[in-house]
Amino acid sequence: MGAPPLSAEGGRIEGYACLFEEIDLGRDIIERGAFAECLAARGVGGVRLLYQHDPAEPIGVWSDIREDSRGLYVRGRLARDVQRAREVESLIRDGALDGLSIGFKAVRARTDPRSRVRRLSRIDLWEVSVVTFPMQPGARLALPSLSHPSLSSSSRAAPPAQRSAHDRPVPVRA
Repeated sequence: MGAPPLSAEGGRIEGYACLFEEIDLGRDIIERGAFAECLAARGVGGVRLLYQHDPAEPIGVWSDIREDSRGLYVRGRLARDVQRAREVESLIRDGALDGLSIGFKAVRARTDPRSRVRRLSRIDLWEVSVVTFPMQPGARLALPSLSHPSLSSSSRAAPPAQRSAHDRPVPVRA
């Protein structure tokens, strides 16, 4: 039996947009503290809530973005006056959409020449999107009945490794 469907009650959503020290499908690892400078300078209002990384598809606003011991935690609200946001809310409720993904510029990174894994230690975060297939399979919306401290035990099942170019984050390689 699959995971229970999510709810976007009142348009509210939350989850982890990134998990620290976990390799993603693009062979990136984001280190703890990578977002600290950006979040201090840009603030939560400077990070957009988009649909599928499309800058023409803002679907709400983030009210809280912060690093904790697990990763980059986000909480926001879908804009109910926006048609796409209502569609996204419906898809979340039906269990068809639950991924989160970040759009960023790598400010400080190093690539291991043998493994080709890139470790990101400083990131300029532009946006966090609700997506079908996140680059980091564990980056998911959380069940709304769970409080923030317990999100670490609420990961939903990872999707198949299928990806389209439209579902991928838009990192600018340093």
